[in-house]
Amino acid sequence: MTIFIVIVLIISSLGLIATVLLQSGKSAGLSGSITGAGEQIFGKAARGMDSLFSKLSMAFAILFLVSSLALTVFFK
Repeated sequence: MTIFIVIVLIISSLGLIATVLLQSGKSAGLSGSITGAGEQIFGKAARGMDSLFSKLSMAFAILFLVSSLALTVFFK
């Protein structure tokens, strides 16, 4: 069981790294990050590949969190 969780953790971490690196940058600088967060909160939806990478990165992040917590519980 532990080996399976470690494999899932490695796959999710590599997937998370890949999806974050493949996403396009919103804008340069601090003002771009504030504007990007505002657009994301108030509903300007991403389209195309950015939307896909955003959903994949969220799924990989949740999988990473769950598998790392499960690994912690098993080793405790």
